[in-house]
Amino acid sequence: MNKPKMATEKGVPSNSRVLMLLSQLERMNGEAMLRDVETARQVTAKILHLIQTQEKSGKEVMSKGSSGMEVILASLENSRDVQTTLNIMYILSELLTIGRGRRVGVFVSKGGTGVLFQILVSASNELPPSEELMLQLHSLLAKVGPKDRKFGVKARLSGALNVTVNVMKQNLHNTKLLLPCLQVLRVYSTNSVNAISLGKNGVVELMFKIVGPYSKKNTSLFKVALDALGALLKSKTNARRVVDSGHVPALLALYLDWHRNDTRHRCMLIRKGLLVCLRNITNIKLGRKAFLEADGMRILYNSSTECLPVRTLDPLVNTSSLIMRKCFPKNRLPLPTIKSAFHFQLPHVPPGGPVAQLYSQPPGVDDVVDESDDNEEPEAETDTDNEEDKDQCNLNDDIETDINKLHPKRTIGCPFEELKVYQKFFSELSEDFQDYSFELSKSASTTSSSTYLYSSSSARFSRPVVVPTAQTPSPKQIPDSQDVCNSVKEHQTLPSPSPTSSQTPLDLDAIHLRKDKDKKEDANIPTPDGHAAPPSFCRSPSQDHMIEQELSHPLECVSLEDKENQSAEAVSERVRNEGSPVNNLRHIQSPLLLGGFPVRRVGGGGSNVGSDCGSEGAEDEGGEAAVLEVPDTAQLLPLHDPDLYVEMVKGTQSVPQYAEVAYPDYFGHVAPMFKEPLLERIYGVQRSKIFQDIERLIHPNDILDKVVYDIDHPSPVIEENGESLKFNSQFESGNLRKAVQVRKYEYDLVLNADINSNHYHQWFYFEVSGMRVGVTYRFNIINCEKSNSQFNYGMQALMYSVQEAISGRPRWVRTGTDICYYKNHFARSSIATGGQKGKSYYTLTFSINFSHKDDVCYFAYHYPYTYSTLKMHLSKLEAMRTPQIYLRQDVLCETLGGNTCPLLTITAMPESKSSDHICQFRNRPVIFLSARVHPGETNASWVMKGTLEFLMGTSPLAVSLREAYIFKIVPMLNPDGVINGNHRCSLSGEDLNRQWQNPNPELHPTIYHTKSLLQYLAYIQRAPLVFCDYHGHSRKKNVFMYGCSVKETVWQSNISATSSDLQEDLGYRTLPKILSQIAPAFSMASSSFVVERSKESTARVVVWREIGVKRSYTMESTLCGCDQGKYKGLQIGTRELEEMGAQFCVALLRLKRLTGLRNHQHLLDLESDIIGTHSKPVSSCTTTYVLEEDEPSFLEAIDYSAESNDDDDAEPESDLCGEVQESLDQLSDSESNHRD
Repeated sequence: MNKPKMATEKGVPSNSRVLMLLSQLERMNGEAMLRDVETARQVTAKILHLIQTQEKSGKEVMSKGSSGMEVILASLENSRDVQTTLNIMYILSELLTIGRGRRVGVFVSKGGTGVLFQILVSASNELPPSEELMLQLHSLLAKVGPKDRKFGVKARLSGALNVTVNVMKQNLHNTKLLLPCLQVLRVYSTNSVNAISLGKNGVVELMFKIVGPYSKKNTSLFKVALDALGALLKSKTNARRVVDSGHVPALLALYLDWHRNDTRHRCMLIRKGLLVCLRNITNIKLGRKAFLEADGMRILYNSSTECLPVRTLDPLVNTSSLIMRKCFPKNRLPLPTIKSAFHFQLPHVPPGGPVAQLYSQPPGVDDVVDESDDNEEPEAETDTDNEEDKDQCNLNDDIETDINKLHPKRTIGCPFEELKVYQKFFSELSEDFQDYSFELSKSASTTSSSTYLYSSSSARFSRPVVVPTAQTPSPKQIPDSQDVCNSVKEHQTLPSPSPTSSQTPLDLDAIHLRKDKDKKEDANIPTPDGHAAPPSFCRSPSQDHMIEQELSHPLECVSLEDKENQSAEAVSERVRNEGSPVNNLRHIQSPLLLGGFPVRRVGGGGSNVGSDCGSEGAEDEGGEAAVLEVPDTAQLLPLHDPDLYVEMVKGTQSVPQYAEVAYPDYFGHVAPMFKEPLLERIYGVQRSKIFQDIERLIHPNDILDKVVYDIDHPSPVIEENGESLKFNSQFESGNLRKAVQVRKYEYDLVLNADINSNHYHQWFYFEVSGMRVGVTYRFNIINCEKSNSQFNYGMQALMYSVQEAISGRPRWVRTGTDICYYKNHFARSSIATGGQKGKSYYTLTFSINFSHKDDVCYFAYHYPYTYSTLKMHLSKLEAMRTPQIYLRQDVLCETLGGNTCPLLTITAMPESKSSDHICQFRNRPVIFLSARVHPGETNASWVMKGTLEFLMGTSPLAVSLREAYIFKIVPMLNPDGVINGNHRCSLSGEDLNRQWQNPNPELHPTIYHTKSLLQYLAYIQRAPLVFCDYHGHSRKKNVFMYGCSVKETVWQSNISATSSDLQEDLGYRTLPKILSQIAPAFSMASSSFVVERSKESTARVVVWREIGVKRSYTMESTLCGCDQGKYKGLQIGTRELEEMGAQFCVALLRLKRLTGLRNHQHLLDLESDIIGTHSKPVSSCTTTYVLEEDEPSFLEAIDYSAESNDDDDAEPESDLCGEVQESLDQLSDSESNHRD
């Protein structure tokens, strides 16, 4: 007997019964099978029996190395006998049922799908076709289809589509055959071209003949038919066909019938299938219209309400919610125009771009509700090769792929003659100090002071300013100017006990490094005046050694704990028990008018603090101005002075000519000592909010729609009936355009666009008064633009209560419950979306219970930090200067709005007039810092405040830092945007951080002159060692950095590069690595060093590419909180932000120690220790890309993305894995060591 020719796997006996039969079948292939039909039947029947009765037989056929599947498929292809074909079909069915996933994959890879389609088409030509053969063929195809990515294309090319459709038409009442046909049809329809073709052949109408009302029979058939119909209706052509045929009311009636009769919820999948069909139909405008006309909103709303108590029915509720949200009639915002309510005429309009488009639009056409369907694109008539591959290709489209652009080349864009004028800002580089006496007091230290900066502007632009107070009647008479100025002064100070730990000012000079081995912090006790004891001017060698030792330990951490090492919980409890951390009080007259005459609020319907504070003509019964006792926060805030703040406000120029001061800005913010954890999201909160919105359409008579605040249409103050809250935002950095009362305790709020813009709605800061206690108010900010927000992941808004402040707790606190962020029914104009149609706004909603009746509360997106606050802080820092500190404040330029942009120079005075000391002074490396280019990122200013306070401190570390570097700081790059409540832009209507490549001196003066400073430094060979621009981030947690790297950009893209192209000094990673070791809020895993095309005109990339600064960074601070480290699970506060600013300084000092020890072996050990120790595991991708903002895409799971069906808003995620990142870290370590 001949041995079988079949290949067998090692270990499988060659005399195996099934293999011998397969070998016999193989020899019969071809003409022998046609001649000897009976033998073919017998052999295949024996193989089937073995596989059915012996599990090992199936394993032998499907084992690796066996050619059994090829033999079976060849026999199937050559067979012309129906019984033999059926036997082989049964064999395949048995084989593919067990171990289905892998075995089906093998079957597909051997070309099995094509063979089945070939048999199917051949069998259809027989008259009549064998019903059993059709049943087996479709059963097999139903198993194979989902595993074959080319299944739809193969079916269409082979002609199998029509065969299946004809079998269905002829067997509508043959459930046994109809079910596998529907299963195959469901897979066919996933191909968009097939779906259109099937629709033309009447398959959609056929589905409606199969699907019927509630029945306990044929439920599996109904389920598969609805799945197939849902797949077909993804085609907009088919959806229109259904609408035109009038099937939408029928679908709703079917859904209602199944909903009412399926009382035990056993047919939930059928109900879900009906909803999926409705969901796909309503993707087109005609479908939404038909849905509304069929009363679909009420049907789904009522049925969903009945489903809510049953948790297992959530899929039905969620799908119904999605359909209702889509079909909710699109409305435009309740505004006369989406342009900003404030107008500022530019000196000239840019030749192109959105601002030019804004100026060219005729009135009345700036906000149009698009009539197009969402995401309307022509449907494909041909197949794309691979949609997944296409998505992958688009993943990293924003990465810079031009290798020439990836190599920084110092290109100074203007001649040195033009840059010479900037020499005046660098007098420290030529100062000889020959006329300076090192024994004089600090008053003789150095040049211009804050008085020079601000007093003149105060005199030029002085105007009346209202300081609001609470719960007081207006005076009968307006005092004259002298009386008013006197009234703002502190009248008396009440006796107070000796300060407790909570009363000790938070002093960044008190920062001390410590070893963190046991993760417990040792507090540093400052001196009674709030400052650490200043060291002698010339430190001893032992002090130098101490600092060296402190800086060299890799696990040091900056501690800002209050004295006596009290835990946050203990302090919180004490504050709550004792009531107030502020014991001293100051008395002010209410209302407080600066300027000698009354000022009426600008916004119509705006609230007046307390009882008409700041309004005209109101009188109290006694005829005298009331006097309030308010906290003297200067005890806890050494850099805050309310009187000085008012003086600074006088010199601040705003477009709306603000005449009021917000209470929080006037009295300051004392950071609470208690922790503020991320808010845990309640299950179903978003759904309940959306249902409340849908109720507006279902029950329109319940909606008040009462405008209570509107800066577009000033109107008389609303009536004092206590039924409505009062709103106001007419103060510096305020942003609230309109407030509409929709229900008794619910308000829709509309934010103002950035000036000279029609979008950028995110920052808010407004005042609320007239509230009741024991009532839950709901606030909806209805014109947000970003597709997701950290408000969905634990972030809360901020509230400042005047009543709490008067009680001794002047602070912003995180507040709000039932917070969520979701797409709403207000349509965005394509004019405001760069031409994209079908976009919607998003709603931020939160609920609040007020603790005090008739309180005055302020709400803000993040901790406000105004331009006047900056001026006040700089003035106070000037007063804190010691003779050893070189501090100079210059006016870099004047902004479009007429405000000054301050430039600070901070370093240490030389030790003496000797040439060596003067030389060391002049040759210190330059550190260039900037912040607040985006007004809404107020956290950047708080980080900058921490940096400035540390630099001006008297601690040994601060002294060492000043002696190591010259700091050039622009603390606020966009004063106009900050003042006027913008979120992103300056008065030019442009994002200033997109103007660095070619800034215009008239439209972008702060960027133009800041870049010129850097160009001047580059020309004189003094380019900064580090450039860092402080920013805030709205969609990621923690603090992290963006830098620039050729190598990492190349690794993230597909461009080819030579080894010489990848030569790069990896020193750019050292500073972030240091921060990751010493700063608990900093995350190296979130940092990225990839250069993107969309960021080529940002400060970070331009300074790296044109100025040649390899350590050019953007430092992003979260607006939300942290998900790692010491602050994991907590929302970030001003204390942590200021701490981050101080820690950045400490990191710079360590960087100096590292770079200053060149050519010494212990530097290699030290840097390796710092950079390589305790590297954090990278659990997620570190780099993502978006085109219109500085923010990478949101990396956390978006819990409403499945509901919204908004593919356009889906943010791509990078595919960089942790292994690549770890290799980068290791490379950074080794190459940095070799470099140094």
